[in-house]
Amino acid sequence: QEKLVEFGGGSVQAGGSLRLSCTASGYTGSNYCIVWFRQFSGEAREGVASISGDDNTNYADSVKGRFTLSKDHAKNTLDLQMNNLKLEATGMYYCAAESRFPECIRMQTTVIVGASASATEFQFWGQGTQVTVSS
Repeated sequence: QEKLVEFGGGSVQAGGSLRLSCTASGYTGSNYCIVWFRQFSGEAREGVASISGDDNTNYADSVKGRFTLSKDHAKNTLDLQMNNLKLEATGMYYCAAESRFPECIRMQTTVIVGASASATEFQFWGQGTQVTVSS
């Protein structure tokens, strides 16, 4: 059974860094796209950073130059390095995976155009990890 688990959330002061990790298990094949979403209280989940099955990455404009994805194929993990965190980065961070091509494109588009997604919109979701940025 496919499963995603996020690690690495926590509290940090503005300007600090955190590294989130998304670990996948139970998946077969490598043609999945994965997106990190974040959700502010009471709002929909917005795409932050994405990676395609062939490792092409995209970042939301608000995080470009500060967030970086790194994928470890051997460990089946996708890390999100977040530097120079801003107060508005506070929220729940989720990773989501998708194997179906049209939905994969749509999921990555949420990052490119700054769109949002619902919790039931794509194949697999982790349980989320909280990030809190304070002044």
